[in-house]
Amino acid sequence: MKAMVEEVPDVVVARLPLYLRALNFLTEEGISVISSGELADRLGLSAAQIRKDLSHFGDFGKQGSGYAVGYLRQQLREILNLQDAWDVALVGAGDLGHALVHYGGFIGHGFRIRLVFDNNPQKIGRELGGLTILSPALMKEEIRRLQMRLAIIAVPAAAAQRVTDELIEAGVEAILSYAPITLQVPPNIHMQYIDPVVYLQHMTFYLK
Repeated sequence: MKAMVEEVPDVVVARLPLYLRALNFLTEEGISVISSGELADRLGLSAAQIRKDLSHFGDFGKQGSGYAVGYLRQQLREILNLQDAWDVALVGAGDLGHALVHYGGFIGHGFRIRLVFDNNPQKIGRELGGLTILSPALMKEEIRRLQMRLAIIAVPAAAAQRVTDELIEAGVEAILSYAPITLQVPPNIHMQYIDPVVYLQHMTFYLK
């Protein structure tokens, strides 16, 4: 793999999981070789874009014969640091938190929720998906103990910045936030946001 992290545009990195997801489906379908054009058709991209993206990391295919699905899948998992499962801390055990804990898509794709926190006294100590809901007062201690670097925030917007600050102090370096607010974080912290309202509002623009 020839690319250093700082040399790869983030927009390219953002497409790699899409490629990996498509390759996972191809594996399930029993397809062992695919051309960049066929992969592009599945993803709604151009073949040239796929080849350019992958060229940041090496040469994975041969002209005229396409990509070996299993090999490319393995290489993308290594590029995305998915050789082993990542432990994830979840803050917020409301309806969304319940859904995330029970979501089966994390297992087998490189992630497992290991800790769950909530500030509701009626929830603390209860079991959720085989995990005991902990008080946020234990968040720094437990995250540091397990040396966790990933977290998911599923709390109201008013609490999101405070929770984010505490996670960063505990050593978390990457945060996925469901809170409907843009959070202030240091440059070295990686943030991703999921807000269904924003995506719905994006789409309604096109519904004349």
